[in-house]
Amino acid sequence: MRVFVTGAAGHIGLLVVSELLEAGHQVVGLARSDASAAALVSAGAEVHRGDLNDLDSLRTGAATADGVIHLAFMHDFSNFDNALTADLHAVEAMGAALEGSGKPFVITGHRGGEASENAVMALAERGVRTSVVWLAPSVHGPADLHGFVPRLISIARDKGVSAYVGDGSNRWPAVHELDAAHLFRLVLETAPAGSRWRGAGDEGVPFRQIAEVIGRHLNVPTASISQEEAVAHFGFLGSIASLDISWSSAETQERLGWRPVHPGLIEDLEEGHYFAH
Repeated sequence: MRVFVTGAAGHIGLLVVSELLEAGHQVVGLARSDASAAALVSAGAEVHRGDLNDLDSLRTGAATADGVIHLAFMHDFSNFDNALTADLHAVEAMGAALEGSGKPFVITGHRGGEASENAVMALAERGVRTSVVWLAPSVHGPADLHGFVPRLISIARDKGVSAYVGDGSNRWPAVHELDAAHLFRLVLETAPAGSRWRGAGDEGVPFRQIAEVIGRHLNVPTASISQEEAVAHFGFLGSIASLDISWSSAETQERLGWRPVHPGLIEDLEEGHYFAH
C-alpha cells in the first residue's frame, strides 16, 4: 500500500513511517522544511512538500495514495482555536480527495477536535474507510523529547522539586511510542469504516508515582502542592496535573489484536534515557 502520512517527521510520525516500511508499505511523507524532508529520506520514505495550510498539496498527496494517516497538528497553545480550524480544513481537503475510493483514512483525535472527528465519521458514509485513533495523553519512549514527561522533568529541574497535586492519586494513561506506531498500522490495514480506537498501555499511572521517579532520578525532593498552586508550578500543565484519567484499550486489543508489548511509563522512566538530555 502507498501511504500518505502527514506529520511524518514528528515524534510519532517517524516511528509510524518505520513501522509501515518494515511491514512492506511504501510511504510518502508530508514535509514543510528541508530538515523534515532529509529526515524522511533518511528513514526511507518519499517526500511530498507542503504543510497543513497548503490544501492543494494535501489533496494531491491523498489522491495519489492508497491510504492516508493524518498525524500533523499545529501545537500552538496560544492560538488553539486556529490550530483546530486548520486541522478541520486539512481533514476536509484530504477527505474530499478520497471520497468514493474505499481507501483508509486514519486521523488522530485531539482535545477539542470534535469538528474534525465528525467530518471524518461523515466520510464513512461517502465511501472512505475512516478511523480515529486517540492516544493516551503520555506517549513515551526514547524519541519523546517534547511531550508531557519531558516537560514534567524540565519543571522539576527548574523548580528544584518534583511535585504532584494533593495526594497524587490521580491517574494518567500512557502508551509507549512503538506500541502507538503499531496501532496506527493496524488501524490503517484492518479497521472498519467509521471506527474509533483508544491506545493505552497503562490505563492509569498515579501522578505521585511519576513524580517520585522523576525526583529520585534528578535527586530533588518530591512534594505535594495544592490545586491553587498548580498553575504557578506547572504552567499550562497545571490545569490537567490533578485530573484523574483512566483509559481502557480492551476493545482495541480485542477487535484489532493490538497488544502493548513495550515498557510501561514507570519502567520507561526507570531506564534513564529521559534524564540523559
